[in-house]
Amino acid sequence: MTVLVITGTGTEIGKTITTAAVAATALASGRTVAVLKAAQTGLRPDERGDADECARLAGGVTTAELARYPEPLAPATAARRAGLPPVRPHEIAEAAAKLATEHDLVLVEGAGGLLVRFDDEGGTLADAAELLAAPVLVVAPAALGTLNSTELTARELRSRRLDLRGVVIGSWPDAPDLASRCNVADLPEVAGAPLLGALPAGSGALAPADFRAAAPSWLAAELGGTWDGVAFRDRV
Repeated sequence: MTVLVITGTGTEIGKTITTAAVAATALASGRTVAVLKAAQTGLRPDERGDADECARLAGGVTTAELARYPEPLAPATAARRAGLPPVRPHEIAEAAAKLATEHDLVLVEGAGGLLVRFDDEGGTLADAAELLAAPVLVVAPAALGTLNSTELTARELRSRRLDLRGVVIGSWPDAPDLASRCNVADLPEVAGAPLLGALPAGSGALAPADFRAAAPSWLAAELGGTWDGVAFRDRV
């Protein structure tokens, strides 16, 4: 696996922190890593973006950001309102492919969910994943409502014959409710793919050294970590 596309079932569910954890785990095993943020919205040019946050937490990654738009909207809408060029799927694929010639692993982080539009022609992260023929990791929340959005995302990936590598819970609560506990067993069923990790809530607030030390314990062996899904399910 040279390129891994990381998407979410929505926004603000731990996608960037999960990307950082995958990066930190790969770095710990001696791999070189690049993080590509396809489009950053809702930030000024002088503010730190998601790729910067991955570098802060994970350490020595190469970062790239294809476009930045000031309003916190879907990339296509934000680009149109700002009067700036949109990012198109082929540009994402080309940038990732170039980084892949220079790194062992390239993590492509989307914006929001899988079908959020990047341009007015309807181009999405799914289109970029198709061009790359890259596997996709889905980040999902733990709580009530996650099963529907996760299954819809998985169905779209299967309809495009894309490889859904697995699902990671982006923020596992300290005191999970009944729905969250049940979803640990149900998420892989609705996704048709394994649960590959669970990041503790607040992981992004850890000191970088602590984050890097703990990251492998949040991710399964398929992502280079030591997380045991069966033991986790039995515990909750």
